[in-house]
Amino acid sequence: MSAGGGSGGHVTPALAVLCELYRQDKQLKAYFITDHNYAQAASSIMAKAPFDVRIKRIYAGKLRRYHGVGFWRQLFDASTNLRNIGDMFLVGVGFLQSLRFLMRVKPDVVFTKGGYVCLPVGLAAKFLKIPLVIHDSDSYPGLTNRMLAKYATVIGTGAPVENYPYPKGRTHYVGIPVRREYRPLTERQQEKCKAELGFHDIRKPLLVVTGGGLGARNINRIVASIASQLLDHIAILHLTGTKNYQETVDAAPEHVDYIIKPFLPSMTVALGAADIVISRAGATSLAELAAMSKAVVIIPHPYLTGGHQIKNASVYAKSGAAIVLDEEKIMLDHRKLTRIVLALAASRQKRDMLGEKMHNSFSKPSAALDMAALIAEAALTKN
Repeated sequence: MSAGGGSGGHVTPALAVLCELYRQDKQLKAYFITDHNYAQAASSIMAKAPFDVRIKRIYAGKLRRYHGVGFWRQLFDASTNLRNIGDMFLVGVGFLQSLRFLMRVKPDVVFTKGGYVCLPVGLAAKFLKIPLVIHDSDSYPGLTNRMLAKYATVIGTGAPVENYPYPKGRTHYVGIPVRREYRPLTERQQEKCKAELGFHDIRKPLLVVTGGGLGARNINRIVASIASQLLDHIAILHLTGTKNYQETVDAAPEHVDYIIKPFLPSMTVALGAADIVISRAGATSLAELAAMSKAVVIIPHPYLTGGHQIKNASVYAKSGAAIVLDEEKIMLDHRKLTRIVLALAASRQKRDMLGEKMHNSFSKPSAALDMAALIAEAALTKN
């Protein structure tokens, strides 16, 4: 039994772990619990598993807190507070749904990957005395995992354990699980990916722009506005997210080397083709890029709860493994981003240096396998 939701970063690592568990036991049966809002996306991701992972939808709620927004402003934000109160009710509903479901299927272990949907599932597992395993991808722990950690049989982390307040005896640094398909490609394999995407000049450097599954409106606007300055030197694959697709198409120049898509079914092809990537700072996305040894320009989301993306990005910046830019600054002046992209496009040596540092510092190829081993061991503790 696994759970996660809210974004692909909470689902794709669970898929990687389930794939490793299935390699070890072909009789494995698994359910994936997610919230109603993310169920369709979770179903699409889990369809890539080599066996049938059944999706269970529950209600769940989150506590909305915005990084960089003052305490008093949030305190008197009536609409947000009302939504938070309503969502606390949904947590209770989700707990009862999880309790009923776990009693029916009687899993050997529950693995929660992150996101607010995991709270009612984890609490139900604790109530029923089912071994609970959690994994925290972010460099700094989120609220749900902090609450569940006290009940967890074992905890896996995406960063070294000193970044977390979890009990050291039950906490293991495994890295962020990614599927085996995320790996460095040869030049020929990269060119094949470019051709598969529809680019006619497969030797031209390719910039891939992605804001994650939900897209990133400000990044989309910035890239669309500077694209005409880049296209003589670089091709662009721009993944906008569904909500922002038409707005980006309308703003962007038409060019044979500029392909705009709302999303792609296979990110391994998109990222495999890339010479340079502009990305948000989701922990899983960065782990996938590290596994593929990519040169990355990170633009973290400035307002997400707890400032998780800013904190994630700072870890990469301090190691010199990626270039990190402030969104608010480049919204006011796009020239720095333009200069950086053109400099990387002109120098394969610079791209290779960043990619190698990214890979050597942050890639953990055994993360999914190690996490699967912790889950299998925890399952043996079931009464």
